[in-house]
Amino acid sequence: MKHFFKGLIITDGRWSSSMQIRVDCYAGYRGEETPRRFWLGSRKIVVREIQDRWIAPDHRYYKLVGEDDAVYIIRHDMVSLDWELIFYQKAGVPFVVRGPSGKLGDS
Repeated sequence: MKHFFKGLIITDGRWSSSMQIRVDCYAGYRGEETPRRFWLGSRKIVVREIQDRWIAPDHRYYKLVGEDDAVYIIRHDMVSLDWELIFYQKAGVPFVVRGPSGKLGDS
């Protein structure tokens, strides 16, 4: 089932594109920003857990679990300072890897 939300295609509870979001952060003692909550339009998502974080040359990525138990990956552009939601997985929807043909288990 596909749904459209502000330019994103949602298939089976997952987003696979990106959208700009607003993020509130906590700056720790080293000055690194850590997301605490973010907004998808008018909907506020409180971060319950940061599962992972990694750095690319121009971005910082965070894999989060929201208070809604969904999984989000957001990134912070270190040049423009914009935040984007790049992945969403609805709580209870299993993550399935599909190959190039779109079939399960295809590599």
